Amino acid sequence: MAAATHRPALWTPGDWNAFFGFGTNILVNMLTLTALLRFVLKMPDAIVFGRILPALGLMMFLSTLYYAWLAWRLAVATGRSDVCALPSGVSVPHMFIVTFVIMLPVTLKTNDPVKGWEAGLVWVFFQSFILMIGGFIAPFIRRITPRGALLGTLAGVSITFISMRPALEMYMTPQIGLVCFAIILASWFGGVRYPKGIPAGLVAIAVGMVIAWGSSLFGLGLGGVSVQKVGEAFANFGFSVPLPAVGHVFSGFEFLGVILVTAIPFGIYDLVEAMDNVESAEAAGDRYPTTRVLTADGIVSLIGCLMGNPFINAVYIGHPGWKQMGGRIGYSAATGIMVIVLSWFGIVSLMLALVPLVAILPILLYIGMLIGAQAFQASPPRHAPAIVLALTPHLAAWCKTLMDGALAAAGTSAAAVGFDKLGMSGVVYRGLEVLGGGAILTGLVLAATAIFVIERRFAHAAAFALAGAVLTFFGFMHGESVGFAVTPSVALAYAIVAAFLLGLSRYAEAATRSDVAEAGEAAVPAE
Repeated sequence: MAAATHRPALWTPGDWNAFFGFGTNILVNMLTLTALLRFVLKMPDAIVFGRILPALGLMMFLSTLYYAWLAWRLAVATGRSDVCALPSGVSVPHMFIVTFVIMLPVTLKTNDPVKGWEAGLVWVFFQSFILMIGGFIAPFIRRITPRGALLGTLAGVSITFISMRPALEMYMTPQIGLVCFAIILASWFGGVRYPKGIPAGLVAIAVGMVIAWGSSLFGLGLGGVSVQKVGEAFANFGFSVPLPAVGHVFSGFEFLGVILVTAIPFGIYDLVEAMDNVESAEAAGDRYPTTRVLTADGIVSLIGCLMGNPFINAVYIGHPGWKQMGGRIGYSAATGIMVIVLSWFGIVSLMLALVPLVAILPILLYIGMLIGAQAFQASPPRHAPAIVLALTPHLAAWCKTLMDGALAAAGTSAAAVGFDKLGMSGVVYRGLEVLGGGAILTGLVLAATAIFVIERRFAHAAAFALAGAVLTFFGFMHGESVGFAVTPSVALAYAIVAAFLLGLSRYAEAATRSDVAEAGEAAVPAE
């Protein structure tokens, strides 16, 4: 009866904290993708501020509003007042993938940024349908996969691609980055309350702006802000609503061959990432239907694509963080409204000039810390080695990304330098390439296999190893692209491991259990 009559509050004091935290997270991503469009792809401002950002704003508004509604329904059904909406927005890994793997090569080849934009739209078009179809498969995968595997591979993403760049950039301007990080750390981990209940995220941004603008008065230039940049930003003020871009979508089909190579594996990446994030929310106490989440991401991404947005929507990692700082339902909808205002009125350009980016980055590091910790905290302690194993493919992928970027900047590549030369310098490039290929799936399969071995459920471990063999054979794991017999030697190795584990399940399980029972404790490494 209580659940049936419960009417949850649409806004709570904690929503202010979550709004400023999540809102600044979204702002960072919007500032980043705007910079990619303008400075990497050399996209005309008329397209960036007149077509892409308004469409992106519509997509994110629909997404955040939907997840606020989903949280409200869960709160009504359970009678709880602590339900937190799932965070969502532009998929950060995909932001870079579609820019550097799809849009930039097409732009350089055709010398036309519009063609690059159209190729990006087609990429999202296919990704959207993969998400919608995959939404009906994902619940089954969640049922058979250990929580430690789902959260462990998510921790790998958070530590490498979410946390490391903000951490590095913080130390490039430590006068702002470390100070803002301390402000956030003291409040969100230490429980410190700032005067009049001002949210820690807002305090950090305000302090960062004071330091940056104060330093500019003395010619120090910390944070890269200047009056000149603010003046230039006003040129992009205006009002732009999203307009249909169906013609541009179909024009991009001429690049279909290049697009499908990445659309399929990254569509699967989306499925696994969304499952991980739903699992993360459930570990924090809020259970959401995986099928609805994935279908919603696919639908809003398709709407955004047809209106001109080349970036896909995704449920974000970080739900436990926003919940811990008091976020409930309202913060999600408020963020959607904020995005509409920022994108439709061209305010993003002004924000790029006013707020030093380094003042916002500590929030991303905080989220990475929280998600990395959750993988261990929400799993049995004995699964910790498997979680560490799940991190390794992401570390390899991150290292390879940095290496490729450095070599490209020098006008060369790993192949041109020579793999043997790199190996003599201690750089096992081919190992990074193979281990890091399809990192999120690789981390999941390795961790799941290890967890089932730890639990001595060898048949289950064999099944995941066999799945690893199949995924590897077709390039979804340990490969740079989807294909046939992409890395056959690795696929064969997984198949052999699967056969070995299956043999253990039939002939050695009873003996192993007996040995452990006699020892009185689980096996530990020799010292």
